[in-house]
Amino acid sequence: MSNLSPKSNGNEPHLAPAITIQTTSTNPMATTTSSFANHQRHRSISDSHSPGRTRSNSSPLTPTPSHQSAHIATRQRRSSSIIQHLEPDTLDTKIDQSLNPNVNANWVHQKGAWIIHIVIIMLLKVFFNLTGVLDNDWRWTLTNLTYNVGSYIMFHQVKGTPFEFNSGAYDNLTMWEQIDNGDQYTPSKKFLMLVPIGLFLISTHYSSYNLNLFILNGISCLCVVVPKLAISHRLRVTLY
Repeated sequence: MSNLSPKSNGNEPHLAPAITIQTTSTNPMATTTSSFANHQRHRSISDSHSPGRTRSNSSPLTPTPSHQSAHIATRQRRSSSIIQHLEPDTLDTKIDQSLNPNVNANWVHQKGAWIIHIVIIMLLKVFFNLTGVLDNDWRWTLTNLTYNVGSYIMFHQVKGTPFEFNSGAYDNLTMWEQIDNGDQYTPSKKFLMLVPIGLFLISTHYSSYNLNLFILNGISCLCVVVPKLAISHRLRVTLY
């Protein structure tokens, strides 16, 4: 590009007026960079107005409050269920149980421990015979019911031991679960299971197979036999 200047005479200084020429850049890289910057600015503005997108870009994913409340509710329902199963004893608990013999449950292996149940049943029958106002069928029925209620409370209701000798290692176990260290169908447990069954058969026979008394005796028999089965071991049924 040549500079435009007027003709001058002699020694006149050569003055070149400044001419400003405005040009338009047609560089494609500059255009692309400007478009990219505008796109990034628009995206940042849209992200600031979109809470969902902001949450998706956060690093750790946490459950929403609704999921947390649902999980807590499910856990509460499980912990407050009617039927619960005790967890196995820990190693420390087993060590405490093995330190000393369990005198609360070992008495069932002593001499006379089996015959005492027969004696209790006979004494109950004599007691109801002395009332004189009941028929023979009701005497046997009440004998059966009384023995079953006492047996259930003793073997399946009361937990722990009345003696403090194992650092509370048996506090969560019933007497039936303490007998023979929880082993199933041992000779002592078989005898204790056969006693209410035999008493049920005797009561049913002497009540002349009355349907109402049969149902009453049968329900009481099931209430003390089912907790003695292996499927009921360390099982808890809570109604309150």
